[in-house]
Amino acid sequence: MKRALIMAGVLGVVISVSAPDGTGSANPAERPGTVTEVSPLPDVVVVANAGAALRLVYWSRGPRGPMRSGGAIYLPQGAPPPGGWPIVAYAHGTVGIADHCAFTLQPRRLYLDTVYPELLRAGYAVVLTDYVGLGTPGTHPYLDGPSQARSMIDAVRAARAVVPELSDRWAVLGQSQGGQTALFTARIAPEDAPELRLRGAAATGPPSNLEHLAPLMGPWVPRLPLRMTTAYFASIMAGLRATAPELDVDGYLTPAGREVLDVVERECVTEADALVRDISIGEMLAEPLWDPALLAAARAMLRIPTEGHTVPLFIGQGLTDRDVPAPLSAGLVTELTLAGADLQVVVYPGDHLATARDSLPDTLAFLHRVLDNP
Repeated sequence: MKRALIMAGVLGVVISVSAPDGTGSANPAERPGTVTEVSPLPDVVVVANAGAALRLVYWSRGPRGPMRSGGAIYLPQGAPPPGGWPIVAYAHGTVGIADHCAFTLQPRRLYLDTVYPELLRAGYAVVLTDYVGLGTPGTHPYLDGPSQARSMIDAVRAARAVVPELSDRWAVLGQSQGGQTALFTARIAPEDAPELRLRGAAATGPPSNLEHLAPLMGPWVPRLPLRMTTAYFASIMAGLRATAPELDVDGYLTPAGREVLDVVERECVTEADALVRDISIGEMLAEPLWDPALLAAARAMLRIPTEGHTVPLFIGQGLTDRDVPAPLSAGLVTELTLAGADLQVVVYPGDHLATARDSLPDTLAFLHRVLDNP
């Protein structure tokens, strides 16, 4: 009851900040982690065993400056331990880039019924980010690892500003797009947010080494025997089109390609895939992606840092994953190992989404190892 009363008081305070949309402002009200809205989470995304559930909108950093992101906080039941609840920052997988696809607004049963309840029972507060531009002004820069990592870091800052019972001790866990986010966060956060004690990062099915494929993309690319390839590729190109207009992304696209980008900008990824899966990447491209400026932008977005990691890492990979094939992750694991990362790797027999479920006992054990000692 006391917890409910405290959170009711928090919900009664909605901070309103008047600031320009998008990027490029020096307004101090747009400082990373500054909260602009607090509200109850919609009932469709409430977790049954959560002591409280809040939705936030806060300022973060996109590819070119300040942008807003949505986020969420789930708290365990009962009183916080000494020092506050440790935080597991959850980085979600691909949902699409249209605003109505935002993760904190749509029910995803695997997470609401399994992942989050297990984390809460373990005594961790769960903090989510939608990533900048997803449900907030601007276009979400899909698979832009640096901005996704900053969205995650700033979500933790925002959560701690709203709920003082949260510890400064945290770890990040992510699946798919969120796995990429977790690994970027692991490398960026210790320097970007020294006031927060990041203890480790766990990633399942993280897309990696995609930057090596960019120079191979051109009108000759056939349909590929993978899942949602066209929708994924179009989402990356749509993000580039919005955040780097000087690259003239439309100039690389056929009329069909421009139509595919329009589809992914208005539909969530599953619905978009149903509409565009029969169109190959080659049919989307009028010319090869050989321009050095475009390739440099793709590398900055996509290349997961493999050197300089200072916190323990966990990677889970499915052998039958057709979204993120195992050979790509094998290359990532090799690079991290050669760079001396503190790395645990577990391979699972299932596909992309099955790995998020099957890995949960191992990721929980990893989180206990890195988080439970103050």
